[in-house]
Amino acid sequence: MANMFQGEMDPEIAALLGTDTPAPAAPDYSALFNEPLELDDEKPGEAELDLSAEGFPEITKRFEDVPNPVFADPNYYKAALSGEGDGAQRVHAILQKYVAAKDPKDRSVYRQQVTTAFWDFLLNVARKSPGKLPENKKFLLRFFILHPTFLTPEQRDFFAKIVVDNTLNQPVYYLDEWFKAVGTGVIRNSATDEVRISKTNASSRLQQLMDKAQGKKDGARSLLKAKDEERINMERVLRERIKGITDHYPLDGLPDVSSCYTDLQKKLFAEVQELLKGLIKTDHDLEVFLRDYYQAETDVKNLETKIEEEGGAVQVDVKAVDTEFDTVRQMAKMTIGRQGNHFPILSGEYFRCTPGDIGYRENVISILAKIESIDREAFCRSYKTRLNRIVPYVVLIPSYGDVGVCWEPFDRFNRATSRGRIALPMYPKNLYIAVLSAVGDLRWQVAKEKASYYWMEEGLTGNYYQWFQKMKLKGDLKEAFIADYITWITKESEAIQKLDKEVRGIFWRHIPFSQAVKDKLRDRSYTYQDLYQRDLNRAMSDGY
Repeated sequence: MANMFQGEMDPEIAALLGTDTPAPAAPDYSALFNEPLELDDEKPGEAELDLSAEGFPEITKRFEDVPNPVFADPNYYKAALSGEGDGAQRVHAILQKYVAAKDPKDRSVYRQQVTTAFWDFLLNVARKSPGKLPENKKFLLRFFILHPTFLTPEQRDFFAKIVVDNTLNQPVYYLDEWFKAVGTGVIRNSATDEVRISKTNASSRLQQLMDKAQGKKDGARSLLKAKDEERINMERVLRERIKGITDHYPLDGLPDVSSCYTDLQKKLFAEVQELLKGLIKTDHDLEVFLRDYYQAETDVKNLETKIEEEGGAVQVDVKAVDTEFDTVRQMAKMTIGRQGNHFPILSGEYFRCTPGDIGYRENVISILAKIESIDREAFCRSYKTRLNRIVPYVVLIPSYGDVGVCWEPFDRFNRATSRGRIALPMYPKNLYIAVLSAVGDLRWQVAKEKASYYWMEEGLTGNYYQWFQKMKLKGDLKEAFIADYITWITKESEAIQKLDKEVRGIFWRHIPFSQAVKDKLRDRSYTYQDLYQRDLNRAMSDGY
């Protein structure tokens, strides 16, 4: 019976499982760091993808009751620099000159030197993040706090109370967590144009195939659930129609004889026939989806076995950390922009955030939840007509930037259920706008990839592009879209009409508000009432 659902194995996976590739040797960390790297017993946990989740968890705890004493440690700065070799000495020497400088020109020169030296020094710390980092180095990497006295006592107390662990199990990562996950293979490297994975790299190839197989399994599971729900609904309707057919009343003068079928009951026969045909088709689809699911599950198990044979224990890929570090540095530059403040160290001199605008994990998750309550499909992606909610990876960058960016809309090896990647600055002037810019960027890139070669003609991007061209507007198309998306969420959702009429119509159709927001807007203005009525008209026409 099990063979009934057994499909053909992916030829790439079949070929790979038939090879004998020697396990890569573990790197020699003593040579890299001048001291052994103590590894954790287990890999860092990844936030599990739950396609049935309908929203973010409620945040019941934002801060610890007792502040972390690490920032009160007088040896914090010394301990943060210790064991990092010449890079740490260079940072210390230049930082002393920067702090002591009185002349603005000298200070500007030293400021640039500190920036370069700090990033070079930080690379060594990032390489150690897959191991057990001391707390001072963890928070150095997480918040870029090099010297606690650079902050006011109130600011230090705030950071000391931030929750350390990811108790919410959401894909929102501080840098130390991110580098740990990438370095131990839990999360693959972010895609870059410059870096290409060698086809001869067996472990990388295994991970790519695992991503692909896992995506097929998750996608098949989602389709199975949707098809099963469809069958349940059809069976419920069928039972109602059968009940309607079999309900009779006794004839007058013949209490022991039931009445004939009424005209309404006779009409139900045709409907029952159509339902039965639909159930047969649905059952066939279920068999196909089951076969796909079981085959994908088999592929995943085979690959897991192969990975274990290759050395499934926790191993650190230093090259992966180095590559990801360069990517994160580019992310930081993008969140800041050319004219922004690129000084990396957290200092009260530049830190102007209110507590509500600091991008710590719980604050970011609450803003993502707020956006999703307005834009219900913000994190949704369609797969074989099924809309799946897939929250992207969120990398928290400790920068003074004001713009969030989408680095990848999804994994190129798993378009079905992989997470996209967005980067957010932790110290912006307005965190809500920074997160909105990243979500808008994600929205645009997902829609563009979905439309593929026809992105200038179809869907969200096609309609917006044609409007942009018709209006003869100048500048970057995506930046214009993101700005309009921010207006859509912050103004139009409150019935403040700021967008062009045509753009409003495009967004209403392709970036729909939640039903609660639509119901509110319908009563606020004729403009939204008209758009609401168009929805109803489309829904009626789709039924024919």
